Order: sequence, then structure tokens, then C-alpha cells
Amino acid sequence: MDEKKYEEVLKKAMQLFKMRDFEGAVEVFLELSQSDGKNAHLFNNIGLCYAHLGQNDKAEEFYKKALFLDDRLAETYINIADVYYKENRLWDAIEILQGAIALIPDNVALRHYLGRIYIEDKRYDDAIDALDSVLELAPKNYDANWDLGMVYYELGDYNSAIANFEEVLKYIEDNELIFYQTALAYEANDEIDKAISNLLKSISVNDKFPLGYKRLGMLFAARGDIEDAKEYYGEYLNFDIPTEEKEKIQKILERFN
Repeated sequence: MDEKKYEEVLKKAMQLFKMRDFEGAVEVFLELSQSDGKNAHLFNNIGLCYAHLGQNDKAEEFYKKALFLDDRLAETYINIADVYYKENRLWDAIEILQGAIALIPDNVALRHYLGRIYIEDKRYDDAIDALDSVLELAPKNYDANWDLGMVYYELGDYNSAIANFEEVLKYIEDNELIFYQTALAYEANDEIDKAISNLLKSISVNDKFPLGYKRLGMLFAARGDIEDAKEYYGEYLNFDIPTEEKEKIQKILERFN
């Protein structure tokens, strides 16, 4: 296949992939591999197609072919680790990512994904080490701060959780879930005023965010600010919530009167 024809067929394969026609894409990629059997990226793409089709054995086979041709192809290590993760083969995922990092120590994505696998395996100390190494290489990687915050929150180290969530908020100020999680950390750390402040920001960003209203009702009630509690619980009742939950909140409001 001449170069011009090859580029045309490759373009067709990529278009099929973008259209999520993975069966069509894998056929074309396999056709290309007949004349380009040493292209690691091509085998990686075939593996991706099979992974999307749920054929994990074939995906793993072609990922390994890609790595045989290029053992520094970081995206393929992540892809094969993702197959292992989906099959709950966490140790296999950890092992291949550790090996990849030994070969490509400056790759942030490899370290970050390893940290997330450690979290799934509840190896929190290892996760913290991996995520800290991400931030050493990429100090503005707020996704790593988020993951670290969640780990520290799980461990009950609320000061560290707060510090990491606040780092995320330096870069993202329009996400109600980040304000909400930061509020939960402040609440757990007995900093109720700061928790309330972040909850108010969460519903300011998204006034259709029911969890923010419910939590505000709870915190204002706990602080003895009954009128404020009634206001936010009342707003919460306007959402489409389960009948049992609605009845529970109505009983709370009745006790305020």
C-alpha cells in the first residue's frame, strides 16, 4: 500500500473510531497492520477498539504487541492497566504501571493512574506517595489535589483534605460538587462557618443542586439558626426527591414550629 493510500485508509479508520463504530474501525486498522506491522500506535488503536467492544483478551493481546514494538508508549500502559482494572485485576494493573514508571519516570499520567488504582485497592499510603509525586512533577495538576483530598478525607485527616480541596478551588470555581466536598471536610473538621460558606457557594454555582440545600438546612439547624434552617429545608422540598425523604424533612420542619 503506497503512502497516499495508507493515509486515506488511516483517516477512514480514525473517523470510524470517532463515530464509535469500533467493529468497522478495527477491520480497517487490521487491514493497515498487514502492510505496517511495526507500528506500535496502530496496534494500540486495535487494542482500544477491542476494549470498547468488550473483548478484553484481544485488547490485551494487541496492547502487548504495541509494547513489544515500543516499550515507552505510555498510553498503552494506561490502556492495558484499564483492562486489568475493569477485570478487577488490580495487582496486575499496579505491576504494569510500576514497570512503566521505571521506564518513563517523568510521565505524570502513569503516576496519576497508579495513584487511582492504589485508591481502588485501598492502599492509601501508596496512593498518597504516587499522587505527591504527580504534584512534584506538575504542581498545577488539580486532579491530583482532588484525589489526594478524597484520600485524606477517607483517612480522617481533614486538615490535609481541606488544603487539597482549596488548591482545586484555585483553578475551578464553577463546580458545585467541589464546593460541596470542601464543605463536608470543613464540617468534619468542626469549622461550621466555613462549611456553610462553601455550601452557599455550591448553590450559587448551581441553584438546582439539592444536596447543597439539604446540608445547609442541617448545619443551620445544628447551629440553632432555625429560620435559616427552615428556609433551606423548604427549598430542598421543592426538588423531585423520594416521598420517604420528603416526609422525613417535613417532620423536621414540623418540630421547628
